[in-house]
Amino acid sequence: MSDHRYYFRTDEAGARRGLDLLDRVFEDESMPVATMEIDEDQQIWEVSIYSPGEPDDALKQRIAECVAVDFPDAEIEMETFGETDWIAKSLEGLKPVRAGRFMVHGAHDRSAVRAHDLAIELEAGQAFGTGHHGTTAGCLEMIETVMRAHPHGPSGVNPVLDLGTGSGVLAIAAAMLGPVKVLATDIDPVATRVARDNVRHNKVAEQVDCLTATGFHSIAFREAGPFGLIIANILARPLMRMAPDIKRHLAPGGSVILSGILASQRWQVLAAFNGQRMRHVQTLWRNGWVTIHLK
Repeated sequence: MSDHRYYFRTDEAGARRGLDLLDRVFEDESMPVATMEIDEDQQIWEVSIYSPGEPDDALKQRIAECVAVDFPDAEIEMETFGETDWIAKSLEGLKPVRAGRFMVHGAHDRSAVRAHDLAIELEAGQAFGTGHHGTTAGCLEMIETVMRAHPHGPSGVNPVLDLGTGSGVLAIAAAMLGPVKVLATDIDPVATRVARDNVRHNKVAEQVDCLTATGFHSIAFREAGPFGLIIANILARPLMRMAPDIKRHLAPGGSVILSGILASQRWQVLAAFNGQRMRHVQTLWRNGWVTIHLK
């Protein structure tokens, strides 16, 4: 069985818009959407959606219809990967990323780690969140800021919830900063497995418990919480829907870090959480995306 992607080309602003359009339609179908700059001089970007299995003309047509209004001249192209693990291949070429004291890197860049870095080494796998996207990097910076600023130090936010953990990078980061227990959950069992492997690889398995769970339906949330810090790097619309549940599982005086939010969606997300009597503390802006700290 061959994996493949459908993609079209645009500029940077178009890439942000295309990502939002495709996420909105395909967010519940476990098909990752991504953007990539392919020609800096000519400012050409690609917007891609990845799909397992054989090529599907019906899916290609759905993608074309999804972007037709905003991109009437878009040509939807397809690339087949055969048996290549395209995520592993892409990670091989990624440069180390620094976010605050954190450095996220692959095994091939261990030599780049400095003495005082909080280094997170991710193995190639079928889950997202490598630190290279603005939302992940923003979360890493915000986690460090929030945990270090607590009056009782990083342990003051114990326990921590990483909702939609993906690769597990944010859960690993929280565990590295202090003696906290972290519940890392994802709706995708593949992501949970990859996160668990990365947690072990970074030697924080005693602190981090990885669980496959949809929403807040699992009893594990009640058993592990309430949480002094909830991290949710998902998408704006699911975050707004989950605002009451997030508030309900937050310990008194606790903090919430939200990302996966386009800058244009910031006020909608803030309104949803203001409705839960939560106040805005800080926003970080990264490449058209925002990371928000609320209390």
